[in-house]
Amino acid sequence: MNQSDLCGSIQEGLPALFECSPAPEDGVRVRTPLMYPDGGLVDIFVQESGDGFSMTDFGETLGWLRMQSANSRRSPKQDRMIEDVCQTLGVELDREQLVLRSKDASGFEEPILRLAQAAVRVSDLWFTQRARRAEAVAEEVSGWLGEKGIAYDRAVRQTGRSGHAWTIDYKICTESQTSLVFLLSTGSRAAARRIAEHVLAGCVDLSHLQESQIISLFDDTEDTWQPKDFKLVESYSKIAYWSRPDHFERILRAA
Repeated sequence: MNQSDLCGSIQEGLPALFECSPAPEDGVRVRTPLMYPDGGLVDIFVQESGDGFSMTDFGETLGWLRMQSANSRRSPKQDRMIEDVCQTLGVELDREQLVLRSKDASGFEEPILRLAQAAVRVSDLWFTQRARRAEAVAEEVSGWLGEKGIAYDRAVRQTGRSGHAWTIDYKICTESQTSLVFLLSTGSRAAARRIAEHVLAGCVDLSHLQESQIISLFDDTEDTWQPKDFKLVESYSKIAYWSRPDHFERILRAA
């Protein structure tokens, strides 16, 4: 079956939001409306293979997940979770590719959608990875504050001028002042800008609280932040770096 006929057969059974086009080398590419966490669309590639057809993501999903980690390695727990997703959806994991095979030249809709769903569920493991890292750093900060004898509350809700209730990572009280601290932590460069933008929105909305200083505490122990991320929030908050706790303490205790 040539690319045009294959594309026509696939497009017949799919909603209009799925776009089929010839692939650069062989087979066709189906651009789906499903998205990776960073907003990129999931592509599924369909090729004739032996006596049937193979559908694959060509390794894009696991490649995307790998790029979100500073060390580019998955944990054993992540590997088990990926295996669970594949088993649940009947998808093969073949040399870092998500794969489905079919002998039927019709009825592509269900396997293409199932494979795209597998791609989304596997990439969503990034949220688990991000949350785990942020929580680990938060525990480090809490432990350090305890060692310094600095009083604090975790996850304090504070209402901004807009009426939105923001979750402040730390409300810290020293003998000289009260500080509202946002902790910015991620192992993903792709997520860093979005986190900085979220904190900026919080800082602006809470800027009417003159009795408290607002601090953006960056976990800079991994190389995920760019100068523009720091610059984004520095006009509305004081900048501190977790790699320099002494400097952070001076900001907290400054009169």
